[in-house]
Amino acid sequence: MGHKHSKGKISHEDLQYLLKKTNHSKEEIKEWHKGFLEDCPDGELTKTQFVGMYTKIFPGGNAEKFSENVFRTFDTDRSGTIDFREFMLALHVTSSGTPEEKLTW
Repeated sequence: MGHKHSKGKISHEDLQYLLKKTNHSKEEIKEWHKGFLEDCPDGELTKTQFVGMYTKIFPGGNAEKFSENVFRTFDTDRSGTIDFREFMLALHVTSSGTPEEKLTW
């Protein structure tokens, strides 16, 4: 499900997909994409990167266990990384999705 894109610019296909699947505007998606590439210049978020980020935000949390749950749920193409499309879907479902959307993930 994850799609590759040129460095620095979200693909038209990913942008259209995320406009349909999330409640974010075109500008918001582009801003999120810019920040994602700053943190993940290769366009992929690894478990190691995720654990590092999570540990900084929640020092008392179980980052390893949480990362397993996140990647099992949102790494839809089973690549071992989360690309921008998967990241935005995870963000949408966990922060503003309907209860039905949350259950389908």
